[in-house]
Amino acid sequence: VQLQASGGGLVQAGGSLRLSCAASGRTFSRWPMGWFRQAPGKERELVAAINWSGGSTYYADSVKGRFTISRDNAKSTVYLQIHSLKPEDTAVYYCAAASRFGVVVATEYSYWGQGTLVTVSS
Repeated sequence: VQLQASGGGLVQAGGSLRLSCAASGRTFSRWPMGWFRQAPGKERELVAAINWSGGSTYYADSVKGRFTISRDNAKSTVYLQIHSLKPEDTAVYYCAAASRFGVVVATEYSYWGQGTLVTVSS
């Protein structure tokens, strides 16, 4: 599956963004999906994940209540809605596809998008 992330940009603290990840290739609906982020000098971390149907989600503690992951299998797209952005949310955000839901380590994800940069100014 090929993944294309978009929607990043420069936002003031307290603002909102919606990231999108469009998939093509192998059947999108079969794949649990995740959004990772990587800030300069830091490891890539999983911030949100969603199972194939959208019925189960996972959020890192640092983003609970501010981030919402969703998917539209008819459009082969997964979204990450971000509210109340903070400067510490500044990072490159990646979407990725895993073979099973619930995995948090990047090495368990088989396919990756190219990343989209989110910069939050204070």
